[in-house]
Amino acid sequence: MARFKSSAWGLAVAIALVALVLPLMLPSYALATECLIFAMAALGCNLLLGRLGLLSFGQAIFFGAGAYCVGILSLRFGTGIVAGLLAATAVSALLAVAIGWLATQRTGVYLIMLTLALSQMFFFLCYAAPDVTGGDNGLMNIPRPNLAFGGHELLSLASPFAFYVFVATICTVAFYLMARLIASPFGATLEAIRDNEDRAVAIGYDTRLYKVIAFVAAGAVTGLAGGLYALALKFVPLANVDLAMSERIIVMTILGGTNALFGSMLGSIAVVVLSYVLSDIWARWQIILGALLVAVALYLRGGLASLLDKAVARANEGARP
Repeated sequence: MARFKSSAWGLAVAIALVALVLPLMLPSYALATECLIFAMAALGCNLLLGRLGLLSFGQAIFFGAGAYCVGILSLRFGTGIVAGLLAATAVSALLAVAIGWLATQRTGVYLIMLTLALSQMFFFLCYAAPDVTGGDNGLMNIPRPNLAFGGHELLSLASPFAFYVFVATICTVAFYLMARLIASPFGATLEAIRDNEDRAVAIGYDTRLYKVIAFVAAGAVTGLAGGLYALALKFVPLANVDLAMSERIIVMTILGGTNALFGSMLGSIAVVVLSYVLSDIWARWQIILGALLVAVALYLRGGLASLLDKAVARANEGARP
């Protein structure tokens, strides 16, 4: 158990160091904030794809639900930032219960198709409810409340730097908690189900229940990321629940590497920064991103995280006398 705790703390320290260095390497706090937010979104996908082997196209449901929840509560009820984010996490987790229960009735390609169909249904529901979601125009002019507790203001989040620190803190905690979850017996059971579900059933595990719980954990962290994204943009576009958002989160997860949680951070940074840089150079920049993903799939099965592992291994070999 001590090893599990130390590995989780090690990941948290690594995420904190990345959050410390990231603004120094990027042109704005806004771009660095986007990297951290999508790292949390990819973290949820990493749990499903990396630990269970489940490819879900429903991540945009959780991301968009969290964003809409924060936007609606802030605009119409003046809800504080903590209550709004907690509500976004809870609503996304509840949606994940329903979606996980439906999707896990099937396996393989049928599970993928179910998540794809549910994602499209949720998109059109949001599109067809302009009085609630703003429809095609989205929710605009979302306020960003200051961090307060018991009526006392603790931190003003008006500046990009302050909001970045707030997001970085939440991101670090999210990665730590996910690492603890995966290092627990629950995480080991998920990997057993992924490797041989029939054997896990024979031993006595309710594999479907474990899958639904994994969906809930993934939905909660993704919804939290969506809520933070709404506060970062001060706007909730309909694109948050589009199929393209699920695809983007999946690409980040695969590009970073599904074998390591830190890969979620690497993948999000790669996609966000590449989209920022390449979009100014070429309107068809997605072709380059697609080629990069093909190269990773063919020649770097462990994603960008495997490159980091190799670099660390070589550095350790070079340090030996």
